[in-house]
Amino acid sequence: MQSNPTEFLPRPIAIALLIMSATLFAGNHIAARFAFDNGTGLLLAVLARSTMSLIFMLSIVKLRQASMAIPAPLRKWQVLLGFLIAAQSLCLYSAITLIPVAMALLLVNTWPMMFILASWLAGKKAPNLKTFLLLMFILFGLILVLNIDTDIPLTHDWLIGVGLATFSAMLLAATMWITQYQLAGIPGSVRSSYIMMIVVSLMLVAAWGEWLPGGSALPENETGWIGLVCLALLYAVAITTLFVLTPRLDMARNSPVLNFEPVASLFLAYGFLGQTLNSVQLIGGAIVMIGIMGIGMSRA
Repeated sequence: MQSNPTEFLPRPIAIALLIMSATLFAGNHIAARFAFDNGTGLLLAVLARSTMSLIFMLSIVKLRQASMAIPAPLRKWQVLLGFLIAAQSLCLYSAITLIPVAMALLLVNTWPMMFILASWLAGKKAPNLKTFLLLMFILFGLILVLNIDTDIPLTHDWLIGVGLATFSAMLLAATMWITQYQLAGIPGSVRSSYIMMIVVSLMLVAAWGEWLPGGSALPENETGWIGLVCLALLYAVAITTLFVLTPRLDMARNSPVLNFEPVASLFLAYGFLGQTLNSVQLIGGAIVMIGIMGIGMSRA
């Protein structure tokens, strides 16, 4: 008898696939750093990643024979989602050029904390003590990760990098808010296809208008080209894997595993970029990850 296509995969396999996806996402940011360090323009990197993802997403839509129709009242939200993702991508990629990749990703992965706070303030969810304590736990971990020494003046690049990564988390929280409360009825592959179409269009317009000096610069050498190709492929493969397998991964139970991304970035950044965090920052990172996973599991 043919198995039910919606049957969940065994949990160890599902967790392994999610860890793989999280590692690919982290690898995308490591590859981006190689690309940027070798002359690749920021707009070109986002354009390459979005174009590759769009090709993959449209392929899923075609295979599933999904309708690309968006109800008229929801179109404004779909367009806004594309603008938010474009801005979030630019902020995150800019941040990883200024601060360690793991630090940037830890800051970005605090978006669930921002989402929950916004839900409380908007009256969507009732506050509860357990979640509040987890948020305070995460905040304490972030203080350790940032490792602010009052005796040493903070550099301009560090301040901008932390600000961009934090703003990237805010934008990601906003996209999740719109997805959950406005576009939940739109199939993920269709929604993402439109997002990537908008991002690609925005990057092309920005490159044509030279809105960001050097933003469309080509890589200067082979290393830069390899970084550009890898960042596009790694992200596209990771996001497509999630969309194809989501119905079988029991995301309600297993989605917190995706927060492995900053952990993977620690190892990859150390191995490929020579970046490392000190012991206090590592403890802080562990606290942040435990708190985020605690929130993810409680929400599930």
